[in-house]
Amino acid sequence: MRSVMAPRGDAPAADSASRTLVIGIDGARQIVQCGPNAGAVIARTAEDLIGRPAGDLVGDEGKAELEALLEAIGAGQERTAVLPVLRGADRAVTDAVVTAQPMVGGAADGGGPAGLLFVRVALPPSERYQDPALMRRALMDDQVTRFGASLDLDQSARGLVDVVVPHFCTAASVLVLESLVAADEVHSESGSAVLRRIAVTSDDGNPAWTSTFPVGEVLVFPEGTPYREVMDTARPVHLPNIDVDLAGDIGNKWRRTPAGELLTGVSMVLLPMIARDTLLGFIACTRVPGFRRFDAYDVEIGMEFAARAAIVIDNARLFSRERATALALQRSLLPNRLSAPSSVEVRHRYLPGSKLVEVGGDWYESIALPGARVALIVGDVAGHGVRAAVTMGRLRTALHTLANLELPPADALHVMHELMIELGEQEPHFATCVYAVYDATSGTIEIASAGHLPPLLAGPGGDNEYLQVPPAPPLGVAGGAAIESREFTVEDGSLFVIYTDGLVENRGRDIDDGLARLQGIFGPDSVDRPMEDLAKATLDGVYADQHRDDIAVLIARLRRLPEDRYASWTLPADPAAVRRARGLVRTRLEEWGLADLDYTTQLLASELITNAMRYAHGPIELRLLLERTLVCEVLDRSAALPRLRRAEDDDENGRGLVVVSQLAHRWGARRTAAGKVVWCEQIVPGVDPDPSEQVSSWPGESHHR
Repeated sequence: MRSVMAPRGDAPAADSASRTLVIGIDGARQIVQCGPNAGAVIARTAEDLIGRPAGDLVGDEGKAELEALLEAIGAGQERTAVLPVLRGADRAVTDAVVTAQPMVGGAADGGGPAGLLFVRVALPPSERYQDPALMRRALMDDQVTRFGASLDLDQSARGLVDVVVPHFCTAASVLVLESLVAADEVHSESGSAVLRRIAVTSDDGNPAWTSTFPVGEVLVFPEGTPYREVMDTARPVHLPNIDVDLAGDIGNKWRRTPAGELLTGVSMVLLPMIARDTLLGFIACTRVPGFRRFDAYDVEIGMEFAARAAIVIDNARLFSRERATALALQRSLLPNRLSAPSSVEVRHRYLPGSKLVEVGGDWYESIALPGARVALIVGDVAGHGVRAAVTMGRLRTALHTLANLELPPADALHVMHELMIELGEQEPHFATCVYAVYDATSGTIEIASAGHLPPLLAGPGGDNEYLQVPPAPPLGVAGGAAIESREFTVEDGSLFVIYTDGLVENRGRDIDDGLARLQGIFGPDSVDRPMEDLAKATLDGVYADQHRDDIAVLIARLRRLPEDRYASWTLPADPAAVRRARGLVRTRLEEWGLADLDYTTQLLASELITNAMRYAHGPIELRLLLERTLVCEVLDRSAALPRLRRAEDDDENGRGLVVVSQLAHRWGARRTAAGKVVWCEQIVPGVDPDPSEQVSSWPGESHHR
């Protein structure tokens, strides 16, 4: 049965720049059905086409490609190609997108077509933008949902212009307030507001549009131009035809001659984007000569689209601001400097679990302590997002202070536990934490853990193990065992790894498998591998996990301070020991080439030893360490920590620590298992006393953003 009625079936979606003709083909490759719009599409009647071979649709140069499409129909496949279709009685050639679609049981079961050909032909310029209903449908149906799916401002703007062109105009650009791009709060802006062009496109392939109106340009439009008018009034500006005089005037006021040349003869409408009574920017739409000019109804359609586009842009603005706030919070809460003795090398990795908020409750610390020691810390606050990050910031600040007060790891975590209990009165919180202090002079590391996963220690010989630390409940959880520490002797050059559970556990992997994977990374070949390579290896494969937890990793290569860089002497609690100490200090400083510090160091050592003999009993140990600074330490058996006080004029004592505080760069005291250590340090000439290194970015750091 032959018919001029269009067969049923889903044709490819039409748009405002094209028309589609549906043709039915039987098994003999004859045209048996034809849509009634054949005249509008290819200027031929349906009666003229029905009964003809399908090959009569195209010119000689396209017959081979059409044959391939027809063979695809016979094989039950769908295929698309661009073919030279014959148009009109003069058989002029025009390019068309032809899609071949097979029909299931068509020709065999009832004489229907074996397949369909969808012939899509671009409209001539004079016929484009004629149908307002077609334009409205093309702009409003699902396009806003499509380009509004992204919360990125630039991607949303690019999607917006790709919809406007070619459905509404031939060229378009999107300009928004610079304050919006900068993620600042948008206030009421006048026409003199600074704007940024974030998207430009055209459908004629003319590079002059992108060169004259470049993406990323930041500018203020001059007075007397339509661009300034739309910003001043927040109303659409409609210019049905820009003649050569008006175009030249715009170019002169803008001091951009190419703009005047490009705008000559065009029809233009500027559509303000307003969301929540705030002007965000505008869309500049133009139709070049040869196309129907904009009319009032086009402006109405355009404003309806601009209103929806403004919502998308505003959502992207809000997300950008929230993201900038979250990133600023992250940078302020996480350390921006890591410090360690010169013999210890430290690397870190941090990856938040949320791609939207980009902050979490995991943190890390590496804090250089006096006496060639370093505090290595990793913690994890339960939960995600800003609330967990704020709690993390509190804990990190408190723990940093406790580390500088030189509390032992177990004591520091106990204070942290009390703090978490207090915070839990307002809102329940708990956290896990592992705190280790490595002494580069003795090669020992003291570790305390509160509910955290065990640290990994990889020896220089290739063996590795998870260290067994006395268990304790997480910080903030009432009851349970007390927090205790354990001391380990570390081989020189060992790798020490502490981490949060997000590294070794996820929805698709058991924690034991994750621990085994981490242990495999720090195998025998890790001894000579660069620290950066090891840090990268820890995060291999985790970026693609969309449901990962926060991850914090701290890796330290622990080496002892060279033996020629420190010295230790045991002195009796005898006044004569002060004189002997001066001689020992003088001799050692001569060996180190620090004669300039000789007098000051002797005086500091004398004051510290005298103070120890006054308040302690038993032998006294004097130590000198040369690292980035010169450190003098005095160890005694008294647990009472000295404090600085102001001596009265008639007091015979109490001025020793005042002298120390005045002469030393800094000083302090800490308790030990046998007593205490009082220390002071001096700046070594020509050496930067600050051992901190700026936390640098790493490859893949921004992968989650």
